[in-house]
This record gives sequence, C-alpha cells and structure tokens, in this order.
Amino acid sequence: MIESYLAYSLSAAHKSVNQSLANRAKAHGIQIEAWRVLEALDADEKLTMGYLATIVLMNPSALSKLVDRMVSDGLVHRQIAQEDQRQVHLHLTALGQKRMLQVREKAIELDQSIRKILGEDKTAALQDMLATLAQHRA
Repeated sequence: MIESYLAYSLSAAHKSVNQSLANRAKAHGIQIEAWRVLEALDADEKLTMGYLATIVLMNPSALSKLVDRMVSDGLVHRQIAQEDQRQVHLHLTALGQKRMLQVREKAIELDQSIRKILGEDKTAALQDMLATLAQHRA
C-alpha cells in the first residue's frame, strides 16, 4: 500500500498542514509564499533574492514574480542597496507588516493545535527529525 511509504506519509502531512495554513492566510488575502517572504523580511531586510528564495522554499524566478505582485499589492517595496547598487533590498510596507502579523497569529494557532495533537515531546522530536531531513537530501 502506498501509505506504507515514509515519503507518502510526509507528503500527506505536508498537504494537510499546508492547506490549513493556506486557508488561514487566504482569509487575510495573502498566499503562504507571500507570508513567508514577509516573515523572512521581518527578521532580516538585507537578504539577497537568491538567499530569500532558499529561505521561502521557492525557485528564484517564481520568487521574482511573487515579489512583483507583492510590490503591486503594496506589501513590500524595493530599494537599491547603498553598498552595492546591483542589489535590491525589499522592505515591508505598513500593509505588509499588518498582513504578516495577521497570518503569523494564525500560524501560531495552527502550531498550537499541532502541539496539542502530538504533545510537546513528540513535537520537539518531530521538529528535530524534520530539520535533519531538510539538511540531508536523500
């Protein structure tokens, strides 16, 4: 049975959690990927587009298209880097900050519901295992 494969179980869990978060983000008019960009920028506004793509789990060309939409939607604005004018830094707008905080609240609620299902020990173990898998491509 397909359910016996670990890769299938991981994909099924991802689909379930991702869809739940997508629905919560959609209620605030934002895609999960855009929220990830906003969260990453909230932590560090001097990210290169290449590094940002890695953090938000997107390929660079898809990220560029997403950022174009985010600029049009008033969530972020671009600024040429003073130290290297070939680079562009993205900054959150007030609307981007508001949307990021709204979805962050929903993401925290989702995390709490997962913790309630698994318990703290299993949650911590799962986070460790997933981090290990993410670092070592099979």
